[in-house]
Amino acid sequence: MNQQNPSTSEVVRWQENVLDNVPVKRLQHRGLTIEGYSRAAVQTYWRVPELKLGFDFGAQPWSFMGTPNWFISHAHLDHLIALPVYVARRRMMKMEPPTIYLHEQIVEPVQRLLNICRRLDRGGLPCRLVGLRPGQEVELSREIIVTVSATDHHVPSLGFVVWNRRKKLKPEYHHLRGDQIRDLRLSGVEVTYEVRVPLVAYTGDTSPQGLDNCPAMFEAQILILEVTFVAPYHQREKIHKFGHMHLEDLLQRRDRFRNEVIIASHFSTRYHPNQIQRLVRKATPDMLDGRLKLWI
Repeated sequence: MNQQNPSTSEVVRWQENVLDNVPVKRLQHRGLTIEGYSRAAVQTYWRVPELKLGFDFGAQPWSFMGTPNWFISHAHLDHLIALPVYVARRRMMKMEPPTIYLHEQIVEPVQRLLNICRRLDRGGLPCRLVGLRPGQEVELSREIIVTVSATDHHVPSLGFVVWNRRKKLKPEYHHLRGDQIRDLRLSGVEVTYEVRVPLVAYTGDTSPQGLDNCPAMFEAQILILEVTFVAPYHQREKIHKFGHMHLEDLLQRRDRFRNEVIIASHFSTRYHPNQIQRLVRKATPDMLDGRLKLWI
């Protein structure tokens, strides 16, 4: 690093390497890196750096600061409270204001929260809040689309699926030369069709209904979902009432999961990590054909 006059990007890269302010686990699959940590009632935060997006803000790892787009599943504090910290840090580092996507019902109170923090901090908190509702799509780039689905928690909540979007030439034009295809396109003929591949799905906190509401979550290459409870003695009816899932809910849907990686997270603090490992491996010794990863 240039000691005389380091650039902002140089400072950020240096600090990413030396500042470890909160725990971060990592998993790589098909060129994508899943980073984050989640424990119920403590803190939840995830990001996929290659896609320039993240989910939830229960804490803000310093290394996550360079990610500009964030999708908030719901406004419980263990998923949201670090948002002002993240925005303030980006301003301090002279980075562009981020875009925060969240349920349309919580835009106004979150804006008020930022305003209060601005008064306390006596510094700007520049960011763009974008309200979403189930069924909407967010176009982050030509290739990356995020779809929004309804989840089932006891506050307004959303789930998200990140898609890779490609254009492919329609089969009826495969025999044509490049110049012929160009001429057809210039004449107004649609010569391509859209193909979408679900890359990453994120449930946030939800009962099983939130997972079932969005079939694409079962198809995404990587699924990040909550499994707050794993012990047989915890009653599923009560768990569902408060908008959470039990390990048994996953096992009942075993045949529906087409995911290559399933990250189970957001475990209750009632459990010791060793207890989580023991109970899950007892219930599913093959760990869903090796796809199930416990984020402990």
